[in-house]
Amino acid sequence: MSQPAYEQVVSLTEKLNRYRHEYYNLNAPSVSDQEYDALFDELARLEDVTGIQMSNSPTRTVGYPAVSELEKTTHSIPLLSLAKEKSSAALLDFMGDQLVLLMLKLDGLTMKLTYENGELIQAATRGDGNEGEVVTHNARGIKGIPLKIPYQEHLVVVGEAFIRPSDFERLKGKLLDSTGKPYKNGRNLAAGSVRLLDAKVCKDRCVTFMPFNVLEGLEAMSLKSDRLLQLWSYGFTVCPYFKTTAALNQHYIDMAIERLQELAKKNDIPIDGIVVTYNDIPYSKSCGRTGHHYKDGIAYKFEDDTYMSNLQYIEWNPTRSGEIAPVAVFDPVEIDGCEVSRASLHNLSFIEGLELMPGNRIKVSKRNMIIPHVEENLDRGSFSLEAVMPQQCPCCGEPTRIHESKSTVDGRERVTRTLFCDNPNCETRRLRQFVHFVGDKAMDIAGLSEVTLEKFIGRGWIHSYMDIYRLDRHKAEIVQMDGFGEKSWQRLWDSIQRSRETTFERYLVAMDIPMVGNTASRTLARTFQSSLDAFEEAVVSGYDFTQLPDLGETLQSNIRAWFENEDNWFIWYELRELVQIAPPPPPQETTDSPFAGLTIVVTGKVEPYTREGINAKIESLGAHAGSSVSSKTDYLVCGENAGSKLEKAQALGIKILTPTEFFRMAGE
Repeated sequence: MSQPAYEQVVSLTEKLNRYRHEYYNLNAPSVSDQEYDALFDELARLEDVTGIQMSNSPTRTVGYPAVSELEKTTHSIPLLSLAKEKSSAALLDFMGDQLVLLMLKLDGLTMKLTYENGELIQAATRGDGNEGEVVTHNARGIKGIPLKIPYQEHLVVVGEAFIRPSDFERLKGKLLDSTGKPYKNGRNLAAGSVRLLDAKVCKDRCVTFMPFNVLEGLEAMSLKSDRLLQLWSYGFTVCPYFKTTAALNQHYIDMAIERLQELAKKNDIPIDGIVVTYNDIPYSKSCGRTGHHYKDGIAYKFEDDTYMSNLQYIEWNPTRSGEIAPVAVFDPVEIDGCEVSRASLHNLSFIEGLELMPGNRIKVSKRNMIIPHVEENLDRGSFSLEAVMPQQCPCCGEPTRIHESKSTVDGRERVTRTLFCDNPNCETRRLRQFVHFVGDKAMDIAGLSEVTLEKFIGRGWIHSYMDIYRLDRHKAEIVQMDGFGEKSWQRLWDSIQRSRETTFERYLVAMDIPMVGNTASRTLARTFQSSLDAFEEAVVSGYDFTQLPDLGETLQSNIRAWFENEDNWFIWYELRELVQIAPPPPPQETTDSPFAGLTIVVTGKVEPYTREGINAKIESLGAHAGSSVSSKTDYLVCGENAGSKLEKAQALGIKILTPTEFFRMAGE
């Protein structure tokens, strides 16, 4: 069987470009001029017959253009991400009885190509999903993008621009990023290359494009696999995938993942996971989407890689609560393109559990590709707590104290040991308290960084929270400081004045009552209608806070202990004179929500929400966003990297939802 015409176009394009390179760059042509001209003419004929012309076709006489800046473009159909899972078992739950495509999750930069009347009219980056940048000028410099196709109707193709691992290894020593440092990984190099202003430079970066979806066009085809197959005939090299013809069991899913990984390695394709998406397009559309991701697919992310390093020492840092937090400092390792040399060690129990000592060989990772974490100690056996634990606070020199807290996990009691400094005047502890007070979740005073606060405290201008609102007394001195001037001072003072108009929640968070964070403050605001007077009365009258969702005995004790301190009462009353608490927002109608009146706790990462974002979503459904699992919890939403909350929920028999199930019940 003869080679399809579109494959001949692709093959001839690559062959002629190789011959041109030999002639012009190597001065070592392998074919005669007559043979080259004959092949050139044949390519031109085939391009005319098929309507396909690749981006790097030698028949084009136009050079590689450059632009002065990248224009913005709005995506009429948002380019959203997919929910992510790290368990292959979750893929089985997602698939159900639907037929799916299992395809490589390419590790690069998402791009959208728009064709009209067979001509590429725009290439754009994904950007934030709603708005991207126009990079059409670079299309000729990216391998795998046809500039002309035989399809004469409107067509929008979405795919990934990436750099093959072998090309990255060859290029990484020659190129520098915007900071003047070598590129850490191929993904960053691909993203930077696609967004270059000069297409000639982009071409030299060896960027490749592979489509994985048809967003618009080919409407007569109801299967994604058929549309992708059609793209092959237009000259595209489609992202590799497997198509299911029947429901799979766990064994075949795991086998498919393994085969796809092998396929990626064999073909020099960078990946960071596997995508599962419903093949039936009408069914996919019926699944809908959230504001951040489509619900017709799911991304299986590979387990975090671990890297060997050497523990240099353990750093101890007093926090605003008095706890002294341990941090591992180790030889730098490169993880996901970033240099990592520090990771939290959480508490004494964590250190004891791993038997960590300076000089030990350790394994580190970036959990969920975000948080550095010490996974294992390879040199156990010589641990001594006294050798690593400071006997005095590293800041104030006062004696340290070991605190033990008890909890129950899987029916067994667990003791967690932490190190404390009890000196209320510890300078580092006090500084952390002020940093918390001005933070964006508390009084939200922009311009008062930790460095600035340290300077103001050192000059004796700030002794209490109230002094922040009296900094105008020191204006003349402040404007003379390095880094300050009239404009800087005015911005700071305006920010201070804006913080006077605040909410019940922010005010309560700013007070820094132990364990009273965003979740608890929202519960208290809702219970007492954002009235500080009502909350005060509840404290004085012995109100039972444990009857409220997510508030247990420990938190109740913390509230009462805080208000038993006369200095805290003084701060509470003095600040009340300086600020105005906004009234509560009108209640939202949530009668149709299946979660109305219930308590929902989230554990792990629920892509693409932040913890605050998913809690706000829960509250908008008329539910209470809890922070800890208890008998009062109605649902646990279990995302990536679920922790001990999952174990506790299972022990209590609490209903557990995947993010997909939660969003489906929420009507998204």
